[in-house]
Amino acid sequence: MLIPLLRRYLAPYRGPLLVVVAFQLVQTIASLYLPGLNADIIDRGIVTGDIGYIWSTGGMMLAVTVLQMACTVVAVYVGARTAMAVGRDLRAGVFSSVEGFAAREMAQYGAPTLITRCTNDVQQVQLFVFMTLTMLVVAPIMGVGGVIMALRQDVELSAVLLLVIPALVISISLIIRQMRPLFREMQERIDGLNDVSREQIQGVRVIRAFVKERHEAERFGEANRANMDVSIAAGRVMSMMFPTVMGIMNISVVLATWFGGFRIASGDLQVGTLTAFQNYLVQILMAVMMATFMLMLWPRAEVSAERITEVLETELSVVASADAVDVPIRRGDVDVVGASYAYPGAEEPVLHGIDLVARPGETTAIVGSTGSGKSTLLNLVPRLFDVTEGSVRVDGTDVRSLVPDRLWESIGLVPQKAFLFAGTVATNLRYGRTDATDEELWAALEIAQARDFVEAMPGGLEAPITQGGTNVSGGQRQRLAIARAVVKRPRIYLFDDSFSALDYATDAALRAALRPVTQDAAVVIVAQRISTIRRADRIVVLDVGRVVGTGTHDELMESCEVYREIVLSQLTLEEASS
Repeated sequence: MLIPLLRRYLAPYRGPLLVVVAFQLVQTIASLYLPGLNADIIDRGIVTGDIGYIWSTGGMMLAVTVLQMACTVVAVYVGARTAMAVGRDLRAGVFSSVEGFAAREMAQYGAPTLITRCTNDVQQVQLFVFMTLTMLVVAPIMGVGGVIMALRQDVELSAVLLLVIPALVISISLIIRQMRPLFREMQERIDGLNDVSREQIQGVRVIRAFVKERHEAERFGEANRANMDVSIAAGRVMSMMFPTVMGIMNISVVLATWFGGFRIASGDLQVGTLTAFQNYLVQILMAVMMATFMLMLWPRAEVSAERITEVLETELSVVASADAVDVPIRRGDVDVVGASYAYPGAEEPVLHGIDLVARPGETTAIVGSTGSGKSTLLNLVPRLFDVTEGSVRVDGTDVRSLVPDRLWESIGLVPQKAFLFAGTVATNLRYGRTDATDEELWAALEIAQARDFVEAMPGGLEAPITQGGTNVSGGQRQRLAIARAVVKRPRIYLFDDSFSALDYATDAALRAALRPVTQDAAVVIVAQRISTIRRADRIVVLDVGRVVGTGTHDELMESCEVYREIVLSQLTLEEASS
């Protein structure tokens, strides 16, 4: 997976890659040229006492060294910028893919592993690209060039390479073979550690309330130790790499010096030639060490590339059709016709043949026991899920045939779990409509019964909101989320149990304030509290994913036993009839 991924993301950077290769080639040739000049100084300058030749050749060596340094700086600079750009593009690609995920894909992966893949996994591939452009390009040029130059110096002495290179290849291959599964396990353990950490941070109040600090500390310790154990195991294998390469390299230098010494004594070899050969031998082994370092990075980068590619190539369950209609939603008519939905791998559908109607100026409520499919039904309208049977239509057009942006811009969704973004009250309210004025924001807060507490906050509209809205209460989060939907002024309002954290008085005041605002829009409410929906124009009762009753409150009290049981569990018969 690594090579196809890099081929795809390096394609826009062919120019910088050519620059890197060209400058690395020049600096490597310069590096290979230096030992020959050094040999000439020894054999033709020092041995003969030719000071002029020493100075002239030394000056040439200095010029070659400066050229080598300049090329190295340029190559590393361009290579680093290219690697960082590839990392940026990979993160953007993963983020873009995740943004397109429907609820099904989010449930398939989970937030912890997606965070790891967008950060740590991308970082591993980015590091591999950087090291490839700064080292791997040099390694083959230096290795092949070093062999050629060594053969030019002395063919017989080059027989040492026939022993050294196979020994290196076999040793490194055996080590790399053990590293790959360890690196895969390491990334999975990082996922697990993120999962535990994220859960404990989000649930810290529950942990303290039930005095489970020690239990959760043990859970974190187990995940931490599991990550440490596999990291140590991978480190042990990696620690064998460099000693093995250095040992083979030192043995090869000793062998070359030993054989060369005999040949110098017999007059078949010059001292400068032996020195140059040793330098080339070191360069060859340095090239092998560079390649070895890259091979150490390869297994982890390969595993990370597989995990990134898995996200990038995930088949989305909710996609825009090729012939999607780009028309604005003008009325806001909602028709759910024979809709069924089944989660992947489930034995039974969650929803069975649901029919539901919502019209502008009317309120349609959905009630039912826990697990009856209320939220799932509501989520079919904005295409957070796609029906497995039947259809969902807005203004008479199947939502699967609409351009998603056109559908979403017509909907104001207040989810069951109100979520606020890090920023200010104003930035959160303008999330649906960026050009909303301060007066419109205050009007929306007035409708959502949130003006009083926002005015009391330091800064008012500019009061800071932490990520998730953790610095405000649950009821305040719900009211701000409702105000955010009101600011958008959509054609369709979807409230998914959005009044549950409000007291009865605030609930009633908020619904009364909403009526003038929503008189030209369709309103669909999922609620458990009967007082919230008893005045609805239409109430749909769900039981085990099926519609068991549709009508007004009074009609359902007479005709639907399920609804009657829900009502009488909250109100007395006299209260329900009033």
